[in-house]
Amino acid sequence: MVFIAATAVFAFVFIVLLIGLTYFSQSAEQNRQVLRRMTRPMGDVEDVDITRKRKPEEHSVFSALIDFNLMRSLEEMMWQAGLYMRVSEMVLIICLLFAAGFLLGELFWKGTLFALGTGAGFSVLPIMYIRFRRTRRIKAFVGQLPFALDLMKSSLEAGHSLNRGLQVVVQEFADPLGGEFRTVLEQTRIGLPLPRALEDMLKRVPEEDLRLLVVAVKVQSEVGSSLALIVGRLAEIVRTRQRLRLQINALTAQSRLGGLIVAILPVIVLAMFSLINHDYANALFFDPTGVKILKIAAVLDLFAFISIRRLLRMDF
Repeated sequence: MVFIAATAVFAFVFIVLLIGLTYFSQSAEQNRQVLRRMTRPMGDVEDVDITRKRKPEEHSVFSALIDFNLMRSLEEMMWQAGLYMRVSEMVLIICLLFAAGFLLGELFWKGTLFALGTGAGFSVLPIMYIRFRRTRRIKAFVGQLPFALDLMKSSLEAGHSLNRGLQVVVQEFADPLGGEFRTVLEQTRIGLPLPRALEDMLKRVPEEDLRLLVVAVKVQSEVGSSLALIVGRLAEIVRTRQRLRLQINALTAQSRLGGLIVAILPVIVLAMFSLINHDYANALFFDPTGVKILKIAAVLDLFAFISIRRLLRMDF
């Protein structure tokens, strides 16, 4: 018991030290990270498909396994979240968390299956953090996008070029939008065409509103048209989509809150009974049958919460 607890504590301390060294040594590797931002993840050079993705009607399991690349997906997700650390460091953190969770699960649950589940839950925490940062960063980008489009439209109507309009956007807007457009300008300075640089930004910020801008710039560069008029129309479309998204969130807020309350309520009730009457709740923690019931209830509660979240997710 003492060895398992000590190993778990050591794993957590090592993870904290690793994260500290990663985030507090940014000045020593600043140049390397700037160069990585100006290049593609994993060195792929194929054209970016700017059309809306559709699920294939027919596909084989073998082709799906070939296309599935976990390391590449993790790196792209980290780029989209604004984390420019090595994938190997993140994989090491995930493995250490899995080991720590497995040891703690073996210590408390006394079962290999639930210890594996606890380890898997701990290992998912970095992925959840990356997804949280990714979602927050993309939301911030989309919130700034209509105002940036208005500024680009004004710059184009004043007779400036698109590159000059992007420079004005970089000067007026903070991260994440300002940083992403700054990367686009840096890529154009080293010889990359502007449509291609915008396609690279679309990979870092996979948002449908930004896809409309990339398509407009690419079409305008090929056939020619009034870009200021297109950008102004895009600003209106983006604001309409954002208004619709907020309406959907408002209409589903009650159901999402209800699902969260239903998931947390059993834990709160059990904690209250444990404080009020110890004998009433001790059977769930010390009796073998009670422990089995508690494990089944935890699994079912988690499954119900995930199901409610999936049912309320809307794509448009």
